[in-house]
Amino acid sequence: MGTIYDLAKKTGFSITTVSKALNNYKDVSEKTRAKILQAAAEMDYLPNAHAQSLSTKKSWAIGVMFSGANEVGMKHPFFNGIIESFRHATEEHGYDLIFASRNLRNRDMSYLEHFKHRAVDGIVVICSDRMDEQVQELMQSDIPIVVVDMDSANCSVVYSDNSEGARMAVNYLYELGHRAIAHIAGDSSIDAGAARVKGYELAMHALDLPIQPGYLVNAGFFSVEEGKQAMEQLLQLPSPPTAVFVAGDQMAIGAIEAVHENGLRVPEDISIIGYDDIEMIKYITPKLTTIRQDTDEIGEAAAELLIEKMTAKERRTERRVIPVRLIERASCAPVKK
Repeated sequence: MGTIYDLAKKTGFSITTVSKALNNYKDVSEKTRAKILQAAAEMDYLPNAHAQSLSTKKSWAIGVMFSGANEVGMKHPFFNGIIESFRHATEEHGYDLIFASRNLRNRDMSYLEHFKHRAVDGIVVICSDRMDEQVQELMQSDIPIVVVDMDSANCSVVYSDNSEGARMAVNYLYELGHRAIAHIAGDSSIDAGAARVKGYELAMHALDLPIQPGYLVNAGFFSVEEGKQAMEQLLQLPSPPTAVFVAGDQMAIGAIEAVHENGLRVPEDISIIGYDDIEMIKYITPKLTTIRQDTDEIGEAAAELLIEKMTAKERRTERRVIPVRLIERASCAPVKK
């Protein structure tokens, strides 16, 4: 295994050029970078992380924290998709990810203390709980941070256009002739849940549709079981809805199960539209119409924004709202006449 000096001698480039190529600097041509990386592979060259850290004053590590109410977080396919996209984007710039363990709480160490101990260059928080004290502590620290899936004026954030997505869902059902439209909502303590409720209410008002008693059901933290329980409540109403906008695909799966168990059919008797576009909904019966959140774009935007913050000299905040789109499948149909 050679040194960076051996690598420079082998390729004929200066040590500075070799170092820039290995660290993905943009002022090195792709042809030069490819030649240097090929030579490094042939030599089994591995840069010394400690020396690299001393020379760049960077650890080349990013901390990852999941803040999830009721254990929402890495278990949810939506968040899995975001972190995979974020990982891929940051690795292209030479960064490794350090995941904070939930066991930190049992060791009297906060997430902030843990990340400072690991000397991370920045932190991404995948957040579903804005009231989490540890999230607030991270947001107030001097470490560059980006929070995903939460709106805040106190730090840089990336999230989907949840209110617009809810409006799209309600309008789509309205165009199919539905007027009795209910909403199975996520808990209002979660930003996404609150924003989708607001979008539902605004859309219903704009269409001059009353929200009938019992039509807005808080189903908690986006689980299949909670969605099923919420649909059971709607089906027991004196005048059940003809269509339901569900704030999350996993809840929608539970809602469809409840409809079937009550001897009804989707979409013939009741239309259901979800939110997220997670992979499994393509394989249920019927395939779920939903509002798609672009996890690739969210993860990439979070990575880009955090890297900008880590390299910027001044502290600033930025909000990036990622568009959503309607995906039509088979769970919605025109209202019965």
